[in-house]
Amino acid sequence: MTRAALPDDIASLKAMILAQDQLIEALKLTIAKLRHEKYGASSERGRKLIDQLELQLAELVENAAQDETAAEIAAQTAEPSRRAAKPGQRERPARRALPSDLPRERLVHPAPSQCPCCGGPLRKLGEDITETLEYVPAHFKVIQHVREKFACRKCFGVTQPPAPFHPISRGRAGPELLAQVLFAKYRAHLPLNRQSEIWAEEGINLDVSTLADWVGACAATLAPLIEAICAHVFTAERIHADDTTVPVLAKNKTRTGRLWTYVRDDRPFGGQAPPAAAFFYSPDRGGEHPLMHLSGWAGIMQADAYAGYGELYDAVRKPAPIIEAACWSHARRKFFELATLKKAPIAIEAVRRIDELFAIEREINGLSASARLAERQERSAPLVENLKAWLTEERAKLSSKNPVAKAIDYSLKRWPAMTLFLTDGRVCLSNNAAERALRGIAVGRHNWTFAGSDRGGERAAAIYTLIETCKMNGVDPRAWLADVLRRLPGHPASRLVELLPWNWKKPAVLAQAA
Repeated sequence: MTRAALPDDIASLKAMILAQDQLIEALKLTIAKLRHEKYGASSERGRKLIDQLELQLAELVENAAQDETAAEIAAQTAEPSRRAAKPGQRERPARRALPSDLPRERLVHPAPSQCPCCGGPLRKLGEDITETLEYVPAHFKVIQHVREKFACRKCFGVTQPPAPFHPISRGRAGPELLAQVLFAKYRAHLPLNRQSEIWAEEGINLDVSTLADWVGACAATLAPLIEAICAHVFTAERIHADDTTVPVLAKNKTRTGRLWTYVRDDRPFGGQAPPAAAFFYSPDRGGEHPLMHLSGWAGIMQADAYAGYGELYDAVRKPAPIIEAACWSHARRKFFELATLKKAPIAIEAVRRIDELFAIEREINGLSASARLAERQERSAPLVENLKAWLTEERAKLSSKNPVAKAIDYSLKRWPAMTLFLTDGRVCLSNNAAERALRGIAVGRHNWTFAGSDRGGERAAAIYTLIETCKMNGVDPRAWLADVLRRLPGHPASRLVELLPWNWKKPAVLAQAA
């Protein structure tokens, strides 16, 4: 709203601001309820609505702040007789404490040296500190590695320190710059051509081919860590599996490749092994790809109903058949879509019953496998038994072409895999761990394509393995990449485990180059 469009009288301005405040508070309350309702913030029903409401809330807060500031300016320029006492001002958004680990820059404002009243001397009583958060723009610098030469006056020998290790064998990029390029491409979804354009505006000419060369060299340098993470994932007794599409640039067109992820996360059943995610690329979704990825592994796999997994569950498979654990979130999603779009009563009731199971799971998350199993046997098993009986009864009343019947069939045809969680406390009710690992790829899917070959997809899978594993262990991927690229060339191979994200310790501030 422009200043000219604001009402002239203070009462109208107050009323306008008050109306916006009431709407803002109502939206905040609605969002809070959605976040804490029994379906949970991660459900399909709540997630889209919360995103829309938060966008609307942000717009309203911006509008209210703009209107209130304009009103204050208008009140200051009004005639003194028309100025009223300050009303109760709009409640500002709650201020969060600024992070304690951020460096502090102390800016002391000069105080008078003499009393402004009598001119007498002053003594300090104390001080008031107001903190503001500031952003320091990134900047480039050149580090000169100086190796001084010394000659012996006695034997005339010459000595000099050895040349320092470089993160990659070619190029003159430091570890922080290399980490930034990788982070921007694979975590912030900023393609190399856009990075090149941004840095060119800062006076640094780094063409796309140079950046691409660095990315390829880093992928090769980091390969031992990638292999170690994958090995860790496949020592798990239970994993999550999923895949997603990725655009791959081909000749005169874009084709669709796949990124597969296998996630180890033992935390839901109290496991102490660190979580990790392994990614693999394939040019299509053929079933031979998961067969190859999992060729030497056996255990429980939580996944969707992709037909390509079928041979993994075969009883004659070597070294042993993989045990299928189906995903209740996928089953629920089929009912949820019908409940939302068609308002189908059976689908609505199915969602309600399944949500009762998820409510129990939230309560027992993090307990030991035996404790989870005991709770499930007591509380979840009767609900599952009643759900199956009800689904079977309702299915008999429906045509096979009915969408609700298809949703029911999806669950009933996989009932042994759906109910494995009732006999094994390690099994989760959903495959959300794998879906979360793929979420970043879905966000950046429209921002980039690979470099015209399947090698680019394989490289992306490798870097995603590192970044997602860092995220799962609460490690800053950019800081980790920079430190590991700095240390890895001279690090003993026998101590590689020290650099894995779950063992990594944030280094002390490095000494600045003179």
